[in-house]
Amino acid sequence: MVQLKGRPRVEAGNVTFVMQHELWDGNIQDHADQGVVVQVVSDVDGKETILLRFNCFDEERSYVYGPENENVEVGGPMMLESSNEKVSGGKKFRLDPIIDGNPIAWTMKTIKNKLPQMINRAGYPEIADNLDTEEVLMALPEVEAIARELFATKRNVVKHNRGTEIFEAGNIRFGLEMRRLPVGDGGLAIHVLADIGGVPGKSFVEETEMIAFDCFWDGPHYHYGPRNKNHRIYWDRTLIEDPLGWCLEQLNRNKLGAMIERAGYPGIAADLDEDKIEAVLPDMGKKAREMSNLGIELTGHPGLPLEPTPNMVRG
Repeated sequence: MVQLKGRPRVEAGNVTFVMQHELWDGNIQDHADQGVVVQVVSDVDGKETILLRFNCFDEERSYVYGPENENVEVGGPMMLESSNEKVSGGKKFRLDPIIDGNPIAWTMKTIKNKLPQMINRAGYPEIADNLDTEEVLMALPEVEAIARELFATKRNVVKHNRGTEIFEAGNIRFGLEMRRLPVGDGGLAIHVLADIGGVPGKSFVEETEMIAFDCFWDGPHYHYGPRNKNHRIYWDRTLIEDPLGWCLEQLNRNKLGAMIERAGYPGIAADLDEDKIEAVLPDMGKKAREMSNLGIELTGHPGLPLEPTPNMVRG
């Protein structure tokens, strides 16, 4: 289920703007992402209906005509013969992040200049004809302020524990932890850590987790930037039967640099010492397997301890 955080509403004549923060998990809701949705809704045959949906996410930057319209015309060019069919569930267009820039700013500008045409394109011409454009223009500053506040303040992030077994590897370190959630899921976690701010040994140094691999027995997944983007991807357990083995394989294949860069830490990725990482992996992998096997002895699940291990901070 998509995780929602609040749904502020701003009325503007015969339409209402509804804003909400959404967290998507990779392989649960299409891909790993989070951000703000701006919906234009109105009454259609006695039911509040979404006319337009604008996705202002980190990665997903798009808009949808008639998400609840069962008969939206695709309207493709004649050179693509099959593109003129009608579709149910709306017609999606994607923004070009290079050309269109900030998705919230683009959405506000587009609503200001093209809302009647877009509502008509979505299949609701009567609502478009009766739109009070003055009311819409008066509402937009509040809509934008709410959308930007939600994007900034409702982001789902987490601060995990650093682990009980630490392995230094140049400018990064690995922390191993046996984790257990209150609901009972859990397993071995590999935390990829680095000192992002300050100087090592000083009181103001800021150790930050850049990647988290949670090899849970029920919901195994990994995080890109738990304290930054926090994009989570769940493994397909049909294909990945041994999540810990998968993690160690990626580290041995030198995939860590690209992952750290995607997590939002390109400077750390650029300074990785591959020789140091390669040297520490055998001992770390051995210890990880020992901790995983201990979980089986204790609870019947790899890496799962007896008692819950709360996160340091959950946002």
